[in-house]
Amino acid sequence: MLVKVRPLWQSWIARRIPPSPSLQLNQRRIFIIPSGQGVAFGIALVLLLLTAINYQNSLAYGLTFLLLSLFIVAILHTYRNLGGLRLTALGAMPVFVGEQVCFRVRLEGEGRSRRAIGIGWSETELMYADVRGNGAEELVLALPAERRGWLRPGRLRVESRFPLGLLVAWSWLDLAQAGLVYPRPLPADLPLEGGRSEDEEEGLRASGRGVDDFQGLRPYQPGDSRRRLHWKAYSRGQGLLVKDFSALTGRNLWLDFNLLGGDVETRLSCLCHWVLQLSMRGQPFGLRLPGVLLPVASGDAHRGACLRELALFGSGE
Repeated sequence: MLVKVRPLWQSWIARRIPPSPSLQLNQRRIFIIPSGQGVAFGIALVLLLLTAINYQNSLAYGLTFLLLSLFIVAILHTYRNLGGLRLTALGAMPVFVGEQVCFRVRLEGEGRSRRAIGIGWSETELMYADVRGNGAEELVLALPAERRGWLRPGRLRVESRFPLGLLVAWSWLDLAQAGLVYPRPLPADLPLEGGRSEDEEEGLRASGRGVDDFQGLRPYQPGDSRRRLHWKAYSRGQGLLVKDFSALTGRNLWLDFNLLGGDVETRLSCLCHWVLQLSMRGQPFGLRLPGVLLPVASGDAHRGACLRELALFGSGE
């Protein structure tokens, strides 16, 4: 039964509260029902009223109607604590698979102070904040990034039980949020175009601050080619060292999806690793994916464009 009702509810709520990056809560977007404590309070009122009727006790009548008035006033104050509140999505920074996507949401009081406003993706995991009347409060909501691509968390629950906790005023808002998730970097051998060995690559001329190919030795890192290991240093007990070379200009350096082995996700993870490594070294490179060609370049903009293509590969976006 619940499976049949849920799509109808989601369709109705989508029509009533359409997605928007910024929303202000009003009568149409706020629902209010008694909480668990409110239900118990109502049952107690009914029992108290029956007792008053049975014994014709004026004091019991007075206490019953006093508590009922308190309940009605609580309805108004619980609604007012949410009414007029504005929520705005501030976006999320891209992350890698396995990390947390942090969605930032700003709450604005719009002229009235708010107390104990709870927001979250589920009713059981809410973050609470007080909002000043002429100020704003920013909350960060995190979700695990389990796969690459766009992470769209869906509707956000906003609720208030202030002041007495007898009622809960709530709403489901879609702030049209999305966070980009890059593939998890996986150290691997550099996929070189044209089948040249790395020994041949070392003979090409270098560019940059110097004119020498050989830059020196550096400690071995996972993903470095074994062909560049300095075995003489290792035999002298100096540990694993790798021969480091400046940017090669004998020909353009391309990262090619088709030169790698393994499944799609493994290839994308390997390419992601080398995009980060080459960008960190400041070395220009190009990226080839099936249906995608990014020319040789360098810099933060090129790095971001390459990571985006890797994240969205095969998604059609």
